[in-house]
Amino acid sequence: MTDPRGASPGILHSKAWQIAMIGLGTATTQLDTAVNIAFPAITRGFDLGISDIQWVVICYVLAYASLLLALGRIGDTIGHAVVYRTGLVCSAVAFLLVGYAPSYGAMLAFRCMQGIGAALVLSCGAALVTSLYGEERRSRALGIYTMMMALGLMLGPLLGGVLVATWDWPAVFWFRIPIAIAALLLLRGLPASQPHAARDPLDIPGGIALALGLVTMLMAFNRIREVSAIWLGLLSALAFAGFIVRQSRAARPIIDFAVFRLPGFAVLNLVSVLANLAAFSVWLLVPYFLTRVTGYSLGESGAILASGAAGAALAAPIGGRLIGQHMSAERLALAGAAGIGAGLILLSAWTEQTSTAWRVAGLIVQGVGLGLFQLAYTDIVTAALPLRDRGVAGSLALLTRTLGTVAAASIVLMAFEILQAQHDFFDAFQRTFQLAAVLAFASAGLLALSSRKTGQP
Repeated sequence: MTDPRGASPGILHSKAWQIAMIGLGTATTQLDTAVNIAFPAITRGFDLGISDIQWVVICYVLAYASLLLALGRIGDTIGHAVVYRTGLVCSAVAFLLVGYAPSYGAMLAFRCMQGIGAALVLSCGAALVTSLYGEERRSRALGIYTMMMALGLMLGPLLGGVLVATWDWPAVFWFRIPIAIAALLLLRGLPASQPHAARDPLDIPGGIALALGLVTMLMAFNRIREVSAIWLGLLSALAFAGFIVRQSRAARPIIDFAVFRLPGFAVLNLVSVLANLAAFSVWLLVPYFLTRVTGYSLGESGAILASGAAGAALAAPIGGRLIGQHMSAERLALAGAAGIGAGLILLSAWTEQTSTAWRVAGLIVQGVGLGLFQLAYTDIVTAALPLRDRGVAGSLALLTRTLGTVAAASIVLMAFEILQAQHDFFDAFQRTFQLAAVLAFASAGLLALSSRKTGQP
């Protein structure tokens, strides 16, 4: 007997099919890299200054980053599939509205809505994938999930240029509507809600304090060169203090801070922020380098930039097979952080005469390192938290990654501008990547030192 959609029930309920559909739904968030290509068109469409375009990113990132942990806890409470599907619906509606926004202000409001949809999807994606397999295959499942996320990052800049050239900037949002709807309709047979749902109400005041702390902290990063960053930092500290006090009294906190007392766990999360800060320098500076090198079309530049994400997509499933069989997740994380540094060193050697093959090689090495690190880090975090907290575990892994990328947008660009005031563009480019590489190697050193102190293999 066949399903009304034309596929057999066996296929629709198979683990491979379900993981593919979870990956397809998650791709709607990762494909947001296509929006970067549309920035000039959005600027022209709304008659904006170049500096105004940053709010397209800020509104989206603030919305999803501030909600990740709280929504991860809601997923652990009412069921990850419910939250994930709600996110797909919210995202599809937001994609439609952003493209039809009558004004820039309306567009930013709808970008916030898109951020909420992304938070709903991302907070429970990893939890859904790991729930489909036993704990002995958790690393492989996370490797596949990390690969699918990297594929979305890779395809974004490749598709963005074609879409903008053909249908203008709204297309970078609208093309994701059928993807979200397809994933929503084809996801069937996912794990049911947890039986403890009714006994675990969400700590709403704690969630509000957490969201406020994260929003003000990210805004402080964004305003790091202004006096307002000090006041935003103080407000963030107060909000986080309130969150910590609230969590210490909650029957079931959003996140149990006892996990940070596990050997090396706090250091690992710090390293995730630092490693992603270093790695995100690629997305910030490489596009500007490629525009200054003659001979590359927009499509070729997008393909070169996407090669780093391709490296991550290739490395993640391989890393998932290595963990537990050939090496520990801790060692793989260390190797990944070192790989990020090695790739950034190769990028720091770029000149106007560097061959395309050598440029792509540097990006792939950096991408492989990032893919291995993110897979290993997510696996360690997932294993450290209780099984019933899988939504929070996946959200924490994404949150530290986001903190690193937001910090990079301020710190890396500030370092580059300072260096460019003293050198030409290419010298400043090389020196900035040298500093980013040092940061990545320092992250690897922190992991090695932490492992030695805790006696981990």
